[in-house]
Amino acid sequence: MRDGSDGWQDAEPFVRGVAWWDGDRCVRADPADSARLPVQTWARALMPVGVRLEFTADGPFEVRYRAGALGTVDALREGCRAWEVLRDGERVARIPETPSEEVRVLRVDWPGGQGVLHPPEGYAPVLLGVRGARPAPRQPRWLVYGDSITEGWSASAPSLGWPARAGRALGLDTVNLGYSGSAHGEPAAAQQLASLPGDAVTVAFGCNCWTGVPFSAGLMAETVTAFLRLVRAGHPRTPLLVLSPLPRPEAERTPNPLGATLAELRAAMEGAVRARQTAGDERLTLLSGADLVGPEHLVDGVHPDDTGHALIADAVTRTLRRLPLPQRGPAGRGEGRTDGPRARV
Repeated sequence: MRDGSDGWQDAEPFVRGVAWWDGDRCVRADPADSARLPVQTWARALMPVGVRLEFTADGPFEVRYRAGALGTVDALREGCRAWEVLRDGERVARIPETPSEEVRVLRVDWPGGQGVLHPPEGYAPVLLGVRGARPAPRQPRWLVYGDSITEGWSASAPSLGWPARAGRALGLDTVNLGYSGSAHGEPAAAQQLASLPGDAVTVAFGCNCWTGVPFSAGLMAETVTAFLRLVRAGHPRTPLLVLSPLPRPEAERTPNPLGATLAELRAAMEGAVRARQTAGDERLTLLSGADLVGPEHLVDGVHPDDTGHALIADAVTRTLRRLPLPQRGPAGRGEGRTDGPRARV
């Protein structure tokens, strides 16, 4: 850790939600294994969704960074243009950002105590240093795989996506592995998920299997079975929750090019999960997404608004609280380290 006479410390001990490092950048897929992933998945993995700084400070503190490498901001993720400061789970400040590759210093006026700082994800900031604060205690690690809804699309701020909300409620270090336009249950993604240390795992995909890359019901069942088997290779006893697709009104009764409606794909996913449960996977849990939100909560017929994300988070939180999760505590609990694997290239 760098801690010179000027008071600057390395940012890394403060950073949470990290899956992999690619040089000094936080990324959400393994750089050493990127060739096996769909192009869309790797493109989304470059955006540091869910990455944040967790700190304790007695007053104002500073963060040194560079922002603006990606040069694009998602239309349905407008809230990822600013820094967001949370105290006790509530936003206390929002600091707009403009993209720049220059090294800058952000000053945060802080009254004291523990807090969370969400960077402007859309500008993929490189976090270089922190001054005037201390790293917050680490929490058990929750790996969440899914599509754009998991990634947090249409939530008005990074802290309001359902994985972020549920992670705060449960006292977990949420690692967001949601990939917009992707997440079809690819075996390579399952193996990368299996390679990550984690104390709990959630898998939430399927909507993109109705459109984009169409699945039949049979293909969905086989894909889910294979995906869970590969994840279990790395997490044989980790509590694993599967969230089936949320409602999508246009797709529920409309056949895709392979003749499957979203309702049929959801039933196939849920059937595959139940089959594994019957076969003896006692730490596998199913949460049906069919009724978690209503059409009034979907901003474009697909992605939930803030209220929808809150409803999903509440349901996931209630479900995970019934599972044997580790309690908040020091690093090293669970089946592996709580710090993510590092790839310096």
